[in-house]
Amino acid sequence: MDKMQILVTGGCGFIGSNFVRHMLSRYPHTITNIDKLTYAGNLENLKGLEKEPRYRFIKGDIASASDVEKAFSDGVDIVVNFAAESHVDRSILDPDAFIGTNIYGTYMLLEAARKKGVKKFMQVSTDEVYGSLPPAGKFTEDTPLAPNSPYSASKASADLLAMAYCKTFGTPVVITRCSNNYGPYQFPEKLIPLLITNAIENLELPVYGDGLNVRDWIHVEDHCEAIALVLERGEIGNIYNVGAENERANIEIVKLVLDFLKRPHSLIKYVKDRPGHDRRYAIDNTKIRTKLGFQPRRDFKKGLEETVRWYLQNGTWWQSIRTGEYLKYYEKMYKDR
Repeated sequence: MDKMQILVTGGCGFIGSNFVRHMLSRYPHTITNIDKLTYAGNLENLKGLEKEPRYRFIKGDIASASDVEKAFSDGVDIVVNFAAESHVDRSILDPDAFIGTNIYGTYMLLEAARKKGVKKFMQVSTDEVYGSLPPAGKFTEDTPLAPNSPYSASKASADLLAMAYCKTFGTPVVITRCSNNYGPYQFPEKLIPLLITNAIENLELPVYGDGLNVRDWIHVEDHCEAIALVLERGEIGNIYNVGAENERANIEIVKLVLDFLKRPHSLIKYVKDRPGHDRRYAIDNTKIRTKLGFQPRRDFKKGLEETVRWYLQNGTWWQSIRTGEYLKYYEKMYKDR
């Protein structure tokens, strides 16, 4: 891929920051990162890039016209939209922020991309827009959208808006829908880092319902490689499902984390299930494999063990996060369940 000016939104979050590092280490592109720095956006995720001449950071909100204008001011060839409120539990507590960022923010970016004539607009989405699967079958790109939470409904809305811009205005949109990610720099409200950090501190590990909800897991580095492939070879107007064919029940992951850390299974605490909890996700990644040559490279158990080690070695990073607002949220979600 020739040298490009890439605008990354939400580049201080978990997947966004890993993507920024991935692209700067492997490609000659320049990257502008706009991030609102909400609770899940952390400048520490990109520590060391402050003096990188190919990297520029803007503290801004994609739902703000002036902030978006500033982000496009140096010229943009490609937009990669990671910016989103992304936690299902928080969307149940406060849907408003999800509508504002995930839908209206995407609209503001699409408008700017249309007016500026970008070469590609990548909407980074989620398999959760498809809803819940029965015990058999997998999500394909043709699976009807059937979101079951305010979060997934807001992402499905953004996807539909992006594709409408593609068909109506010719905006060069490509959408990726990925399965659950894990790896370094993930905010500890999400399942795997929550389990790891609680287990390190010998705290109870809350498990929703019977623990048999199934998710399809992919290492964040594999996801970043998939996005880079879609940027380079993905066809405009197409959707690509991204997954690593790693279906695991939540309780299986809980036990793996405890075993890696040599903690007793008695730390497991089953709590009341959340409303509208999807039972199973599974991605059919045939299209991105056959059309673009994507091949996830990381074994799940090895990747999970490496992730556990990362959190062990980076205690200062996550301990600084597990304070204040996060602790209030944690108490509200799990104390009385």
